[in-house]
Amino acid sequence: MSSVAEATREQLMATNEHYQNLNKEHTHYAAELQKLSSKTYLSEEEKLEEIRLKKLKLRAKDQMEMLVHEQARTH
Repeated sequence: MSSVAEATREQLMATNEHYQNLNKEHTHYAAELQKLSSKTYLSEEEKLEEIRLKKLKLRAKDQMEMLVHEQARTH
């Protein structure tokens, strides 16, 4: 991980509400996935929920990285 990207992430976390919200979403989805992964057996409904949560978590991460790259390009 480059120090420029990390510094940009820190700056966005401190100043950009959209980035902060995406980070909260990402953290929430990760916690929900952790709950599911702690189960020995997943029902079909839980398996579908796991897939949904993984997609949402990835979408939030991708959007966060887009903001990082946009911010880095403008500075």
